[in-house]
Amino acid sequence: MSGGARELRRIRSIAGTAQITKAMQMVAASKMRKAQELATSVRPFVQILYRIQRIATSRAMAFTHPLLETREVRRRAVLLVASDRGLCGALNGNVFRLAGRYDPKSTLFIAAGRKAAQFVARTRRQLVAEFPYDDTPRYPESRAIAALARELFLTREVDEVRIVASRVVNTLVQQAIAVEFLPVSDITGIEIPGAARADDTLPAHAEFLFEPDAADVIGYLLDIWLNVAVHVVLLNAKASEQSARMVSMSTASGNAAEMIRDLTLEYNRLRQGRITQELLEIAGGQTD
Repeated sequence: MSGGARELRRIRSIAGTAQITKAMQMVAASKMRKAQELATSVRPFVQILYRIQRIATSRAMAFTHPLLETREVRRRAVLLVASDRGLCGALNGNVFRLAGRYDPKSTLFIAAGRKAAQFVARTRRQLVAEFPYDDTPRYPESRAIAALARELFLTREVDEVRIVASRVVNTLVQQAIAVEFLPVSDITGIEIPGAARADDTLPAHAEFLFEPDAADVIGYLLDIWLNVAVHVVLLNAKASEQSARMVSMSTASGNAAEMIRDLTLEYNRLRQGRITQELLEIAGGQTD
């Protein structure tokens, strides 16, 4: 096969790939906007709920609850949140590097997303359960995950539960994060925009009256808070995934366009060379 024909076939092949990546970019962009809107829409509720949780647990001086118990960490559980599909750049890799810091001998993993379960199996870590979640995470999915984490902590199978996932910094940047989940305390490792710190929520002299009693009110509140916290993590992880996929497909489309330009130049150079050679042969034949 001549060089020009080979280059022409490569141009056609790459052009077809570019059409696919461009279509995937557009789909990811649409899903990204929806995911970001969902993640943003729950912020006001999460801010209020977080503020109530911190006020209630920090001001109820005589209150104790198993979910607030701090213990020496001998075993921990990690809720690892990743995507179901690839083609999202370094997103999953960054999350897995962060999860890989935990000792596999003393760490149990709860996987959310197919890629998370594959990472746990591939690295021979201990998988407790795998939970799928859709492009639009639903609250029942989050509640089921939070329920398992609570059970592991309350039955003392683990002394701590952490969440390792990703969040959107902006459309071009996604950050892998590790969030303290259980025991319930002031959140570290992730910022909740607009949520005040526990020390800033109310003056120190504020008093509260719980009806029927603090145990019932705060116990119910803690369960709801854990469910919502997982739901927020899933929403942010999905927004991160779609953002990363859109950027990845945009980069792939740009690379394909650049390759097509280079191959077109090479094809034209070879074609021009053949035309020149043929003209020289014709001119040589006429001279003879």
